[in-house]
Amino acid sequence: MFTFAKNCLMNFLAHAYLSGEDPELLFGNMIADHIKGKVLESYPAGIVKGVLLHRAIDSFTDDHPVVKVASSSLSNYFGKYSGVVLDIYFDHFLAVGWSHYNNTELHVFARRVYYELLRRYLLLPARSRRIIPWMVAQNWLSGYANLRDLERVFNGMTRRASFKSGMENAIPVLSENYQLIHQQFQTFFPQLEAYATKFRLELENNTETKPLV
Repeated sequence: MFTFAKNCLMNFLAHAYLSGEDPELLFGNMIADHIKGKVLESYPAGIVKGVLLHRAIDSFTDDHPVVKVASSSLSNYFGKYSGVVLDIYFDHFLAVGWSHYNNTELHVFARRVYYELLRRYLLLPARSRRIIPWMVAQNWLSGYANLRDLERVFNGMTRRASFKSGMENAIPVLSENYQLIHQQFQTFFPQLEAYATKFRLELENNTETKPLV
């Protein structure tokens, strides 16, 4: 969705959740940012569909008016990185309200995701092979719910940013605007979930795994 975040903690939780119950779809969705060009053709059909799902989710998100307004409101703080920060904010709210979306406890769901990624380790693109072990060791998916963990992540992203990002202030900004951003998430996410569910159903009937967007 946002180029900078392809090497750091992003909205992995949303992508994992929106993958449904299919392990290959989940795998493809989680590694999609690191698959380029014809490399995609070397993967099994189920994983290819996961990559297509990821791209569809990103396109829907980038074009959504609520996301555009929310990202614009953060631009004074984070400039070109406002979209990156918003993605992580939204995953925070998904984690905090997890019980409203999934009957499986978040830590159990996270373990399942890690298992599906690690058992296909040899299929991971090179960048994913560097990131996934850190994701598992630091339990990123569960950590979205914890502001202390998020602060550590934002500080790390600040150090890696090519330009001044302001992300060291991401947690204070979130705290000051918590209710507003939460409301924006609550407006946007059910629409994204409905879209992803519909797209998954279309993928099931699309044996040629062509993009459906």
